[in-house]
Amino acid sequence: MATSFDKKVRAIITGSTGMVGEGVLHECLLSNSVEAVLVVNRSPCGVVHPKLKEIILKDFYNFDAIEMDVVGYNACFFCLGTTSVGKSNDEYYKTTYTLAMGVAKVLAKANPGMTFCYVSGAGTDSSENGRVNWARVKGKTENDLMKLPFKQVYAFRPGFMKPTPGLKRTLSMYKYLNWLYPVGKIIAPGTFSTLAEVGQAMIHTVTQGYEKKILEVKDIVALAHRNE
Repeated sequence: MATSFDKKVRAIITGSTGMVGEGVLHECLLSNSVEAVLVVNRSPCGVVHPKLKEIILKDFYNFDAIEMDVVGYNACFFCLGTTSVGKSNDEYYKTTYTLAMGVAKVLAKANPGMTFCYVSGAGTDSSENGRVNWARVKGKTENDLMKLPFKQVYAFRPGFMKPTPGLKRTLSMYKYLNWLYPVGKIIAPGTFSTLAEVGQAMIHTVTQGYEKKILEVKDIVALAHRNE
């Protein structure tokens, strides 16, 4: 049976106090296709907008505490993530796999018609058997999210993302490396996108869908520029 797509998006965003989440939130607030946004954060995102609602949740491992508040949304853009640097394998597993799966299970129960977009990363290991721990953990997270009873699940694997001008959460390294973007788009187009394209592609997964469940950079760019 062909999947029917939603004309309007009611999105939950996690991680909007980080660079990727802030960029995705920005695109959602600009988009006429998005009618409501709920951000769930550990601390306030500092954004005020008529279609934006915010819930402060200090413990994301207790996401079921807000189960009734997340009913009625048809998308989750999961942008919450952490680096593996300085973390033990067990700690990274908990803050990546355990956290994402805990949130997703609550959302799948509350909104089985939801499209779930997970921000993974370039180089993720879908086999779960590679030598690099973070890539294995991300791969397992992608694989197990796709087993949950959502309408659709997509794994986004962005590379270098050109920041959206004017946003506050841009990582310092991007500020200094922005000059690479026009060169990178020419010599390695499969590695470079804009943060705006990531947000636009997520919105389009809900309104249009995509033929692949794992979106590499070229897929993200292509979906971002599809006409409604």
